Amino acid sequence: MAQVVLDYIKDFEKMGFGMFVHFGLYSIVGKGEWSEGLVKIYNGKVDSEKLNSRPNVNLKVLLSNKEKYEKLTEKFNPSKTWAKDIVKVAKSAGCKYITLTTRHHEGFSLFDTKGLTDFDAMHAKCKRDLVKEFVDACREGGIVPFFYHTLLDWHNEDYDKDFNKYLKYLRDSVEILCKNYGKIGGFWFDGWWDKKEADWQFDELYKLIRKYQPKAMIINNTGMSARGRVSHYEIDSITFERGKPVQADNSDKYRAGEMCQVLNDHWGYAKYDCNYKPLSEIISNLVDCRVNNCNFLLNAGPMPNGKVSEIDRGMFAKIGLWIKANKNFIYKARKADITVEGADVLFDGDYYYAVINDVPMSADENVQITDEEKRIVKINANVKSVKWLDTGKSQKCRKNAFEVKPFTYGNSLAVRVARFEIEK
Repeated sequence: MAQVVLDYIKDFEKMGFGMFVHFGLYSIVGKGEWSEGLVKIYNGKVDSEKLNSRPNVNLKVLLSNKEKYEKLTEKFNPSKTWAKDIVKVAKSAGCKYITLTTRHHEGFSLFDTKGLTDFDAMHAKCKRDLVKEFVDACREGGIVPFFYHTLLDWHNEDYDKDFNKYLKYLRDSVEILCKNYGKIGGFWFDGWWDKKEADWQFDELYKLIRKYQPKAMIINNTGMSARGRVSHYEIDSITFERGKPVQADNSDKYRAGEMCQVLNDHWGYAKYDCNYKPLSEIISNLVDCRVNNCNFLLNAGPMPNGKVSEIDRGMFAKIGLWIKANKNFIYKARKADITVEGADVLFDGDYYYAVINDVPMSADENVQITDEEKRIVKINANVKSVKWLDTGKSQKCRKNAFEVKPFTYGNSLAVRVARFEIEK
């Protein structure tokens, strides 16, 4: 029997590139989403995966200075245009969707919880439903809104004292998000690794989503120690947190894949985090995702006013420049069935694309170089034509190989893409 491929999963795959947004009270503290202003963690470390893997160490997130942290709500007042600003940055990068932290592990909700808790944006200084502002800005900008929602909760005491009662609170919160913001792209859950042996009652949670949002993607992050695993049949996309993606196992159901990555070291705004990845590495991540039929979800941690920092804004803009220079091929192109020596290869149904790293720059790409200096890539098929996407110039080719031409002076796009046809 042929496997049924659900249309909303294919639509998700076609979007290809999204923006992850971590925004909450921790943004005010400016020390990341696991801010020391909120939590006291064993040995001062924040790597839960490593801590949980150590024998005889039970990671406990202890609320320190809880009242002091709650008082941050008195300062939390994002700019009236914060959501539009984020959408603008996402569009400049070529992102097709945005996944917003509607509630992160701190337990603070950016949406109107309708009386479930006072620890939400409606009871903060802003007194506004920020999720509504986000959704409205996405729709106005032609971006698909996705909702991140935490599973663990450092603020709700029932999480440790009465887990079943807490799960009811969790489902009630998700029901509000399902019912009050129109059609959304999907839900992105995170945190069940905190209680690996617990019964999270995922059947009930996912059934609730299917009831109100039947075509919403259901994604549940498996963390850094279980990348790519399927945790439940209803999962529509596997996750790769900061890790190289691979194709999803679709033996029981067709699923997408998605890698999430951060520009520096923190997901939430961290004022003194200067450890940014090279732009070439981020672009390579994007290509890795598409070669493995996965989406790429790249994070921005907005500042306390909700605006994206200048460096993050610039990084996203440069990615958009690369995508435009290469004729937007990444959205339609998927894993190819042929190989090119020393290059990643994608196919969009009409053309193949060889993505080549370490391409030098030259004053003139037609400059004559010696045979020893020439870089020839071999293809396991007969080549009909080759054209460089960034210049539109055709490239002479042999039966099963072509020469890599350098970037012309003034251009250095990290990796170069050659579009080619093969003889059938």
